Amino acid sequence: MRPKTDLMDITRAPDASDGPQYIALRDQIALNIEMGRLKPGTRLPSERQFQTGTGTARGTIREALFLLEAEGLIYRRDRSGWYVSPPAVTYDPTRWAGFMTYVREQGRKPGTETLHKHSVPASSGLADIFRVAPGAPLHVIDRRRTIDGRPVLVERITVDPALAPDLLAHSLDGSLTHILTTVYGVTVTRNRVDMRPCALVRDAADGLGVKSGTPGLLVVRTSFDAQGRVVEYDQEYWRHDAIRVHVDLTVRP
Repeated sequence: MRPKTDLMDITRAPDASDGPQYIALRDQIALNIEMGRLKPGTRLPSERQFQTGTGTARGTIREALFLLEAEGLIYRRDRSGWYVSPPAVTYDPTRWAGFMTYVREQGRKPGTETLHKHSVPASSGLADIFRVAPGAPLHVIDRRRTIDGRPVLVERITVDPALAPDLLAHSLDGSLTHILTTVYGVTVTRNRVDMRPCALVRDAADGLGVKSGTPGLLVVRTSFDAQGRVVEYDQEYWRHDAIRVHVDLTVRP
């Protein structure tokens, strides 16, 4: 019985007459994804199955798969194989809408797991950001966020205890934005966002269950209140295929 997505089609030898074989294999898999023949979450054949079906060297197959991964079309699950990536969520860095809110708005199911929460003395770098003395206590929260059950980012959030004194006593598996707004009356009026490509290594790779060196996106957000005080300093390590940055700006003459 043939599977609905007809995986046999992508393990046949691709037409490499117009270029390198790994590009031809990449194009063959990408076309099946774009045409909807390979649905999000579909597990791809193993490298051995590709090798048997196409007669292609394993190194060539890996080049094609790594290229598709870099493009965000497929991803690896540790010790499980390659899968078609689900649709990315749209992220607007100009909003202070929390992760839980904007993921739900897009019809997806968000999840949050607190990994650690503790008070730490401010390093010189954090002291400069928060304008406090080095060694002053700061709240630090490490969390893992999921979309439809799939881990997509790990984050480290630093908050000034002067604005949210007993924050660590709260459950932080939900919306931190909601807690800051409703419990402490903290309103953010300005965000500064920096983004750059990165490799997911060490804690970020472990937290997301990916191989060290997997492509990622680092989003660093500094949030300010109306008095110019830093409310929150957030370092987010995203799977690069899970997020699409979108900003809609009005151009003024």
